[in-house]
Amino acid sequence: MQHEAVEKNIGLMGLLIIIVISFGGLAEIVPLFFLKDTTEPLENMKPYTALQMEGRDIYIREGCNTCHSQMIRPFRAETERYGHYSVAGEHVWEHPFLWGSKRTGPDLARVGGRYSDEWHRVHLLNPRDVVPESNMPAFPWLEHRTIDSDLTSKKLRAFKEYFNVPYTDEDIANAKAEVEGKTELEAVVAYLQALGLALKDKR
Repeated sequence: MQHEAVEKNIGLMGLLIIIVISFGGLAEIVPLFFLKDTTEPLENMKPYTALQMEGRDIYIREGCNTCHSQMIRPFRAETERYGHYSVAGEHVWEHPFLWGSKRTGPDLARVGGRYSDEWHRVHLLNPRDVVPESNMPAFPWLEHRTIDSDLTSKKLRAFKEYFNVPYTDEDIANAKAEVEGKTELEAVVAYLQALGLALKDKR
């Protein structure tokens, strides 16, 4: 009889559905905030340098994350191609995270050290010079634009104060000088070369 009353009252049914889903969601999500594996960085992980941080911002600005994911799923087809599956500890300093869900191009979670700086430079300027079948657009302007270094120290300071990234006062003080005169191309290459190094390939 009570079950029939719930079925006939759409408002009550909706409320009960919301309550059940909320409790289920809390039971799944809340414990993750207290697990070291999901809240603490990997043991050998290092914060992005000032140049890598600027490269990350350019990577986002140019929309690279709309075609390249940075999340290797724990399936054999993925780990054989890209390397060890992604773990939460790799992303605790990522704001915003760049996991992505669409792969027009390959996943980049483990691309650091896989190719030389020169390969990345050529690939960004004209992808078809190294991958003839590539449909990735070229980014020739990156080679001619220099980084605006005025905000670099502020970016590192914000990540330290708001996201607990362990930048030192020296890192912040030297940030402007580190990127002064560097091109956006150099910054993006530096960022790509930093991806996935904290978790060594265990294949």
